[in-house]
Amino acid sequence: MPTSIPEPAYWLTGGHVVDVRAGRIRRDHNVAVAAGRIERITTDPPPPGARTVELGGRYVLPGLISVHTHLSVVYPFSAIDEAEDSGLTALRALSRAQDALRAGVTTIRCVHEQNRADLLIRTAAEQGWVAAPRIVGAGRAISTTGGHGQGSACSYADGHDDFLRAARTELAAGADLIKIFITGGIAHQGESFTGAQMTLDEMRAVVRAAEEHGTYVTAHAGAGAAIREALAAGVRGFEHAYELDGDTARQMAERRVFLTPTLCVTRCPEWMAEHRFTPWQVERALDVGPGHLASIRRAIAAGVADPADPDRPGITLLAGTDYPPGEPIEDTVVAVREMEFLAEAGLDPAQALRTGTLDAARLVGLAGQAGVVEEGHLADLIVTDRDPLSDLSALRRIPFVMQAGRIVRDDLPVPRPALGGTR
Repeated sequence: MPTSIPEPAYWLTGGHVVDVRAGRIRRDHNVAVAAGRIERITTDPPPPGARTVELGGRYVLPGLISVHTHLSVVYPFSAIDEAEDSGLTALRALSRAQDALRAGVTTIRCVHEQNRADLLIRTAAEQGWVAAPRIVGAGRAISTTGGHGQGSACSYADGHDDFLRAARTELAAGADLIKIFITGGIAHQGESFTGAQMTLDEMRAVVRAAEEHGTYVTAHAGAGAAIREALAAGVRGFEHAYELDGDTARQMAERRVFLTPTLCVTRCPEWMAEHRFTPWQVERALDVGPGHLASIRRAIAAGVADPADPDRPGITLLAGTDYPPGEPIEDTVVAVREMEFLAEAGLDPAQALRTGTLDAARLVGLAGQAGVVEEGHLADLIVTDRDPLSDLSALRRIPFVMQAGRIVRDDLPVPRPALGGTR
């Protein structure tokens, strides 16, 4: 006797599917979801009695992925207590993780959390105790003594063996990747991002530890000279790139590295003021802003990676916020604003959308699992009223969020009369 196939748990009907891989719209398609995955994308109607979500001509696209996230950060930075109890850190981080999830960010990559709060939340979510985005976590970032991470409850190390030990410690604790600081940044007076804060041997030690565990290193990086050293050491990811010259950008494209610009950090003075950044920090961010944008434009000019041609040189640009991604900002949330900034830097809407979906999924190890609306993939889905491929600002209103087949948020209007069963 043949085994019966259970009906999908939900049918999302009457909508248009955004194909972020091909950069096109599949109009008038229904999406059937079962067991946390996309079972079918079809023009067929749902079967009688199916549980439906009526989209009314709206657009279905993959849940967003933010790849540079700090959930446990305290503002102002001077208020960070490195001796804070891990329970308090985890609760603060969980609140921000849940904000991100409701905003449509279904997966995040954390690149430093005090007390390894990312790994704690990841475990709690895996056990079903809390709802949170899927988390890829670095645990604690590793900084030199007195370096950019000083005062942020990082792991501190000096010298090859010390960095090797520190990286192995984070990996043993469950980190998915290693984050290091190879230059200074813009948050602390007296810092510069033009000189390296780590030696080549120290960088190589961290890369060795990561490769022992089949993973990679990403680096907080300000300017070209330190980035070139890190490329030689085998670092595969870079964050910020405030001052990137054309030659370094071309080398990055040749190595096909990942770059997360975090343009928000140099373009959002009102948000910074609301979160108690000092006047000096706001002024410094704005001073760096024009050069930061020009640097990312140089990265784009050096060549943007094409997922359809993985062997072609190019930089994979990614959407990461540095600030908590679900935070409100300028009538949207930080995760969406960052993608808009990437479009302003020169990406077309389809490329900008990939930075927070398909391309981000590759970085976080979810290629073939998330980042697209395709059959067999995780049912991480969001809905917009308008076509985001025509206008990225469509992402400013996300009335529906689903993660792994579970409805997280449903602000869609209730159809009258209801069609195709109950919701």
